[in-house]
Formats: sequence, C-alpha cells, structure tokens
Amino acid sequence: MKSIDVLPVDAAEATLIARVWDPVVRAGRVAVVRGDELVDLSRDIATVSDLLDELDPVARLRETESTHRWSLDEVLEASFAGDTERPHLLAPIDLQVVKACGVTFVDSMVERVIEERCGGDPAAASAVRAEVAAAIGGDLASLQPGSAAALDAKRVLQDRGFWSQYLEVGIGPDPEVFSKAPVLASVGVGAGIGVPDFSAWNNPEPELVLSVNSRGEIRGVTLGNDVNLRDVEGRSALLLGKAKDNNASSAVGPFLRLFDEHFTLESVRSEDIELRVEGVDGYVMTGVNSVARISRPFEDLVDATYGEHHQYPDGFVLFTGTLFAPTADRGEPGLGFTHEYGDSVTIRSPHLGTLRNTVRRMSELPRWSVGLREFMAGQRRIAAEG
Repeated sequence: MKSIDVLPVDAAEATLIARVWDPVVRAGRVAVVRGDELVDLSRDIATVSDLLDELDPVARLRETESTHRWSLDEVLEASFAGDTERPHLLAPIDLQVVKACGVTFVDSMVERVIEERCGGDPAAASAVRAEVAAAIGGDLASLQPGSAAALDAKRVLQDRGFWSQYLEVGIGPDPEVFSKAPVLASVGVGAGIGVPDFSAWNNPEPELVLSVNSRGEIRGVTLGNDVNLRDVEGRSALLLGKAKDNNASSAVGPFLRLFDEHFTLESVRSEDIELRVEGVDGYVMTGVNSVARISRPFEDLVDATYGEHHQYPDGFVLFTGTLFAPTADRGEPGLGFTHEYGDSVTIRSPHLGTLRNTVRRMSELPRWSVGLREFMAGQRRIAAEG
C-alpha cells in the first residue's frame, strides 16, 4: 500500500505521530508525518508518552527539527512486506498501558448476551439470538446507562430470566474496563494479527482508541482492532483475559492523530469506522462502527479508568468498544462469522486513515521480544549516537 491509501483524507493539515523501527540501532523512534516523509524526533522526544505529557504537544513538535528522515512510502512497503530488516511502522504508542472498554454499544451488548447464553457454541447462536431479541426487543438502545429507566429495564429483564453480567455493564452505572495488552505488545499497520488454534469462533473489533496522558487528558486518537475470541469469552466472562490478551491480538495505528486547531475530540464523536474482511477464498465482509451510537461519552469511559482509584504515570490508551458484531454466516448456516487464516482486515476512517493487518496462526507469528528491558536498551543506543 502507498501512503495515499493509508493516510487520512485531510492528511495535509493533520498532526500524525508514528513510531518507526530502526534496524540499525534496534529501537523504535518517535516520528511525525510531514508530507511524504517521516521525520525522526527521537533525539529530542524519547517516547510518545513523553510527548503527550507536554503542556502543548503540537507546539513541541513544531519547534523540533531533525535531519533524519524516511520515505513514508518505503516504510509502508516494508511494513506490509513484513521486512524487519528495513525501517517499518510499529504501533504508534510505547509506554502507555493498553486498556479497553467492552459493551459500550447496544448491538454488541446483545451479542455478548448471546455468547453467554449459548456457552460459546456458534452452532447455538442463531436460535439464542432469536430468543434474546424477542425478550429484549429494541428498547435498550435509548436507555442512558445508570439511569432510573435503565434500573427499571433491569428489573423487567431479571423477572423474565434474561439479566446478564453484560447487561449490567451495558446499561448499569459502571462500564466494563479491562487490560487489553501489556505495554509494548500491540502491533502496527501491516503486521500479522494472531488467532490461536484453540479458537473456532472469533472476529475483529474495529474501534476508536483514545490516547490519554498521565494527567487523564485525552490528547489524540487512533484506530484499533480488539481481536476477540468469542467462543472463549462465551464459555465464561472470567476467561476474558484468555479471549482478549494474546500474542498480536491488539493492533493499533496506522498513526496517532493529535488534537490541534484542525482536529478535536468533537471531530471524532461522529466518526464512522469502516471494516472490510477479505479472505483468500474470495470471501468479503463489510461493516461499520458508528461512533455516534456509543452509549457512554468518552469522558465517562476515561473517568472510569483514571482517577483517585487508579493512576497511569506513563499514560494509557483506551479502546472504546465497537458497534460491530458480525452475525452473517461465513460457511455452514447458523454458525455465523469467524476468521480464517490469511484474512486481510482493513479498518479505516476519514480522519484517522487505514489500519490493515493479516490474520495469522498465532504459533507462526514472530514471538513478542521487545519488552521494557529491550526498549530501554534501545533508548540507550539512540542516546549514544550523540
């Protein structure tokens, strides 16, 4: 893919942050997109976490110059070729903790209830979906989570035997917030995303991802794929870690877009995030995550994550959930959608660009090797350049 296929439609006025793997020093460098180039900032800005903690990150970027540059097209070519011997894009985050919110859209909330009631068995999902739809109807979409009306709905659903832990976090007072991936474990655009052999029912989750600094301030946004193992979570919500946190199960990118005079948090409250899955067998599935339909404001999700109860000295990123829950059959009727190895997953939005990854057998993916010790060693090698 060329840069024109990856950049947002208004790239000329966007402040886009990247991390570029430098194979010479074996470290990720903070960079900014300027025209058709990536400009290295790592001599002055060591980490994305540091940048977001600046009082004015955009002003800091504009006063930082560098003679070290890469061709954006060449870096993207290496990224999609999986060529680790050339500079390529990493996830545009580094020291931030990777958190995620679940059940923030009514449609996906109902699908979680279905997963739970059918015990993770895709063959039972179709019948359970019809049963749950008849009991719940479409009334939940208008409920404000935690409101008196939501409490009334809870009583009705409990009386009918349909109350669920997913409904509790969907329309109750507290959202679901969980840890999606360890620090530095997310993969970037072009990389493989992993699905383990033990899962037979899984799907992509195209999401808006908030980037929050150590003071709890939302500084920018990016795209994410919260790869989910539906059969595992459906067996028990206590298996959420096994369903969500696996090698290469968190994809983030292609860039982190910072807020500036052209782009604010208001700009993405109505963003449509498009999904396209293309199989090697010619199968195609499309969908849209309409962020405007989220049931809780971004600020409420951040407040549930950060505050007196929990701080993040290096900041955090927060997957905000998805409206999209695929139900169309891919193969045998009634089994719904699941990934097959080789699927190309494209997540795109107008203001954030294109995140594309390929589904791989998890055991065949590169082992995660750059943790905090290696990251710090890489930082020392950059500093030693003088």
